[in-house]
Amino acid sequence: MYRQTTDPSLKAPTYDDHTDLTTVLDGQGNPHPVDSPSDWDVRRAHILFHLQEVMGPLPGGERRVPLAPEYGEEVAEDGYTRIHVTYASEPGDRVPAWLSIPDGEPPEGGFPAMICLHQTVRSGKDEPVGVEARPNRSSAKELAERGYVVLTPDYPNFGEYTVDPYALGYASASMKGIWNHMRGIDLLASRPEVAADRIGAIGHSLGGHNSIFLAVFDDRVKAIVSSCGYNSFPYYYEGKIAGWSHKGYMPRIVSKYGTDPAKMPFDFPELIGALAPRPFFSNSPLRDANFEVEGVRVCIASATPIYGLLGAPDHLVVEYPDDEHDFPPDVRERSYRFLDHHLGNPRA
Repeated sequence: MYRQTTDPSLKAPTYDDHTDLTTVLDGQGNPHPVDSPSDWDVRRAHILFHLQEVMGPLPGGERRVPLAPEYGEEVAEDGYTRIHVTYASEPGDRVPAWLSIPDGEPPEGGFPAMICLHQTVRSGKDEPVGVEARPNRSSAKELAERGYVVLTPDYPNFGEYTVDPYALGYASASMKGIWNHMRGIDLLASRPEVAADRIGAIGHSLGGHNSIFLAVFDDRVKAIVSSCGYNSFPYYYEGKIAGWSHKGYMPRIVSKYGTDPAKMPFDFPELIGALAPRPFFSNSPLRDANFEVEGVRVCIASATPIYGLLGAPDHLVVEYPDDEHDFPPDVRERSYRFLDHHLGNPRA
């Protein structure tokens, strides 16, 4: 069994193959098999190090101000109430969101809860809650009807949320989104009707990969659903990854790595592995033009041994509907049942 012997503050070794998660490198770059959970802990730490090389560092206590939630408009929906809220994510910045709370008394221990992250749509948080929603995009509404407390925040510069992450010192909008979403988990966990140990994340497209990004850094997220959210970089538009490099995502992909997948220090196979052993459900349509399905299969094949190593092979579930970039009703329903099972929804 390989054990870490180098100073963890030093730079993590570089991995040329981001699909082989069964190998960990020591401080001299020598490979060792990942034979135990402790071996995986070292490799996982390397993944998070390299992810932050691209996204910038995860903020710490210096940004964790009191949430100071401000509640506004309330909308009575069928079986729940939708409430407008803003919360302080860091000094000088407040995130707008919808908070949906089921009617009636909470069950013993509280309602399970979800953070629901929207796709690339100008209306931002309004779409998942059913306002101005395209078909198959109302997961926040459907989960609230199902008995979940659901927080649906705006991603930077969508909906009513205007912010310059770079003026605040971030290296990417992706990391600003992660921090905002972690503070959203703080808000859910602070609510008296929420079971703080039964919180999950769900999203489609932009929200699909943001759910993964959030859960990689925040282990309070106990189950994850990603719809049309990822594939391995060499399969993303045949390796043309410039779409990940603009200011809404990770500019270092172009400024530091020249939009070359071979130079990227991380890839999505590693991120899916980094979720293990937590339950992960992927909706990955066969005809998704954004995230070509063979690149999804690569990610799942890479992560499968890690889920097995950690004793949770059945926690990794992927469906490949014969569809385009969509979250069809039958797959959506099965993803909700997956969440019901793993988050213990008593209303299911």
